[in-house]
Amino acid sequence: MQKQKKWSVKDMSLCALFSALIAAGAFMKISLPLQPFPMHFTLQWFFVLLAGFLLGPRLGSLSVCIYLAIGLVGVPIFAAGGGPAYLIRPTFGFLLGFALAAYAIGYVSRRIQASTFPQYLLAGIVGLIVMYLSGMIYFYIISNYVISMPVTWKIVFINCFLVTVGGDFVLCVLASALAKRLRNTLRYL
Repeated sequence: MQKQKKWSVKDMSLCALFSALIAAGAFMKISLPLQPFPMHFTLQWFFVLLAGFLLGPRLGSLSVCIYLAIGLVGVPIFAAGGGPAYLIRPTFGFLLGFALAAYAIGYVSRRIQASTFPQYLLAGIVGLIVMYLSGMIYFYIISNYVISMPVTWKIVFINCFLVTVGGDFVLCVLASALAKRLRNTLRYL
């Protein structure tokens, strides 16, 4: 029988801290008036990256899931509000992608034992790909099959990838540089 690892107070505190940082990042946004749905460029992605880098796959994705749960019960901590109706917003796939990306970032950075900027950046790019794939697929499915506002893959690619990926890549670079510096600090807490 496998022994279950108990979470320390430090683990729970860091997880809660990153959930709060991701929520705060939703309010630091630039709204892009695209059709058929506006997109929001936020700092959430920066804090998701740091959660994956610093907390690892399990706690990093848990911190994002806590953020999602709080938003889905009705607390308006998403970029455009909150509540269970958010599940049928085409852009909700990017929020789900945050949880998957935090896991992937944590997994890759632990697997390659990231300690240099290029290694952190590699893990961040893997997370970026995971997040965008999740968001774009969800956007297409919800738009075409749930809310009956048909979009083509071309529109999804332009609106959900080309318009925002540059800024998100810059956040990957910044988070990678910061994670390299913060990694040792967290070990001493």
